Amino acid sequence: MAKPVVAIVGRPNVGKSTIFNRIVGERISIVEDIPGVTRDRIYSSAEWLTYDFNIIDTGGIDIGDEPFLEQIRQQAEVAIDEADVIIFLTNGREGVTAADEEVAKILYKSNKPVVMAVNKIDNPEMRSQIFDFYSLGFGDPYPISGSHGLGLGDLLDEVAKNFPKAVDDEYGEDVIKFSLIGRPNVGKSSLVNAILGEDRVIVSNIAGTTRDAVDSSLVFNGEEYVIIDTAGMRKKGKVYESTEKYSVLRALRAIERSDVVLVVLDAEEGIIEQDKHIAGYAHEAGRAIIIVVNKWDAIEKDEKTMKEFELKIRDNFQFLSYAPIVYLSALTKKRIHTLIPVINQASENHSMRVQTNLLNDVIMDAVAMNPTPTDNGKRLRIYYATQVAVKPPTFVVFVNDPELMHFSYRRFLENRIRDAFGFEGTPIKIFPRERK
Repeated sequence: MAKPVVAIVGRPNVGKSTIFNRIVGERISIVEDIPGVTRDRIYSSAEWLTYDFNIIDTGGIDIGDEPFLEQIRQQAEVAIDEADVIIFLTNGREGVTAADEEVAKILYKSNKPVVMAVNKIDNPEMRSQIFDFYSLGFGDPYPISGSHGLGLGDLLDEVAKNFPKAVDDEYGEDVIKFSLIGRPNVGKSSLVNAILGEDRVIVSNIAGTTRDAVDSSLVFNGEEYVIIDTAGMRKKGKVYESTEKYSVLRALRAIERSDVVLVVLDAEEGIIEQDKHIAGYAHEAGRAIIIVVNKWDAIEKDEKTMKEFELKIRDNFQFLSYAPIVYLSALTKKRIHTLIPVINQASENHSMRVQTNLLNDVIMDAVAMNPTPTDNGKRLRIYYATQVAVKPPTFVVFVNDPELMHFSYRRFLENRIRDAFGFEGTPIKIFPRERK
């Protein structure tokens, strides 16, 4: 089920990135007192009370060389397209500006819930500065201070009131849901059509909860699947064509609804930084992942080509060392038949449970092979481990002091677990806990 999406919209230099980081709880966007400085990640998960949601910092949507107000307008339009709720952020120290009024005109037409926040109200004496913002027509302005973290609770309470009601997943547990993500023009739509047309086993087209995607159901060898296609664009225009990060906004909703995510690469163009950014979201979401190299027919090949391409993938996607690689052509349908079995295996591994006694045998053998590290004379002691969740497989290792389990030793244990049980195609998570 997709999380609600909140977008922070406003003219430059009102503090969008600061508020974004405050809500997310970590410093993700770059913050400097210079308009247009945001160049980092613009989309993240957040939580407030019992609510989980995604949040967009529109300051990070770079429109290029467009005029100043045109940039603001286009950034706001991207947010309006993607968001369930919009935070309209203004600057209390500067009052209402012409640019604020331009943003307001755009938001009037959005038919989305808008919550107004007046930033840089750093102390109670400044609260009188919010009254001018009633003129923008969005009800009560919420005074906040990004630099001091003041007023965000009241703001998020109001935002959460406007979240859409949760809709239960309409598919059964036995149905494998997979999506295709990747930057524009890598062949996602062609690949969907190739999969669906392989054996003419389409059952129906079901309107999905993702805004402009259509979930396609199919049956293959008696197994039911749902393909979540993220390739569709709601509208065309320069903003969508020129904004690489926009493809990430499309991908997030599909990732959240998927069991397995296909990261589609273009064999002709090779790997670029944006491919890694998009794949990183699927990894962080804990989904099973398959790397699909499309347009493989267009490559001149010899006996070394596939191995060399695999080395490039492993070098660029080191965080996806567990992900299998499938080479195919959506255009010619060559090797399409190899994809579904890999999806099945990844989905099965994503849901795999390991018996506690077998898991502990592997852990203790690993410790005997590579003794636990010491820090300032204190040695890490591992007592036992247990699996606590699936999708992705998640393990808790009970120890004397969690601080003693260095990342490198956690990775060693992960590798030993993978050696013993497989888990190809799925991330696994290991959490050390102190034994009471």
